[in-house]
Amino acid sequence: MKNKIFNYDFLVVGAGLIGALTALRLNQSKYKVLIVDKKNQSLKDNRTLAVNANSKDFLEQLGLWQKLKSCPEPINKIEISDNNHTAPLIFENDNEPMGNVILNHELLTSARNALMKKKILFNNIDISLTDILKNNVIQIKNNKYRFKHLILCLGKNFSNQKIISKHSFVGDHKSYVGFFKHTFHHSQTAYEIFTPNGPLAILPAPSKSKKVSTFIYSSNQKTSYENIKTLIKKKFNASHGKLVFDKESYQFEILPHLSKPKSHQFFLIGDALRSIHPVAGQGWNLGIKDIQQLMKLLDSDELDDPNLLRKYYDNRSIESFSYLSFTNLLNALYENQNPVTNFLTQFGFKSMKSSQYLRSIFIKQAMGRLNLI
Repeated sequence: MKNKIFNYDFLVVGAGLIGALTALRLNQSKYKVLIVDKKNQSLKDNRTLAVNANSKDFLEQLGLWQKLKSCPEPINKIEISDNNHTAPLIFENDNEPMGNVILNHELLTSARNALMKKKILFNNIDISLTDILKNNVIQIKNNKYRFKHLILCLGKNFSNQKIISKHSFVGDHKSYVGFFKHTFHHSQTAYEIFTPNGPLAILPAPSKSKKVSTFIYSSNQKTSYENIKTLIKKKFNASHGKLVFDKESYQFEILPHLSKPKSHQFFLIGDALRSIHPVAGQGWNLGIKDIQQLMKLLDSDELDDPNLLRKYYDNRSIESFSYLSFTNLLNALYENQNPVTNFLTQFGFKSMKSSQYLRSIFIKQAMGRLNLI
């Protein structure tokens, strides 16, 4: 038994949220899977997740949506505005919420508990990716394993020039995230305001009182928490009433990029594949689509199909590039205000306002109900 090699279908490297969900979905479909992480993932992430309708369906199928401690806050209305237009663009959907806001750490806790219950998660495992690719037999703890496929879910900071090509977009953007209480009901409305220094999103946060919201502000300009609070008060005192902010806010780097493997030997899923500017609020939801595309291919193709990886990247590269290009272009238009960019943003607003068809396409895309390919 000492030299026994355990044969598995998948090894998932990285037990963050997308990695954990990937492993759970594969396990649900009866694939033999292990997931490893070089440390114990922190469960104290204070951010929220904007979960679109497609991602909600996915989490319900895994049985995780029902286990969230805080009640998800629906998004029934979206208002988009900028400094060039007095009337905002308004999007509503009568059939179902366009999305829900949940607490990141609650979903991660639930997902990791499910992995530990199934005994397929190994923490504190630091493995060499180069060694894995050279030798398909590796040792984890005291056992040897052979895996048919390797999945990397290592986040937006993952960079290994030996095995991936990473095209990063130059910029020094940072996002600032925090919470505030208010005296008026938020009415399940999400707001996106394109300010001269960067986009500001206000989302309803999970709370029984319906009087708590979260903000995401991103900019390439240096700013302070006090400046952000002043901006939010100016824009939202009328709609939300008196605002009381949490003592702290949180700052994160924005690292837009698109990566691909130098050889088709493994799957990149989530932010390891692509990271986009949070202006669209779709980064995490694209990671769910990565998992869904993998499962769709596994339903139609053999696990040993030599073209499995190529088909996956052919599919995901189109949507990844589209979102990356769109969010970077949108940011550039508002960061570089001049007669040309003003004309383009005004044209976009007028087109959306005058076309019910364009608004319906926007809603379906935001909900994850429309595929680009």
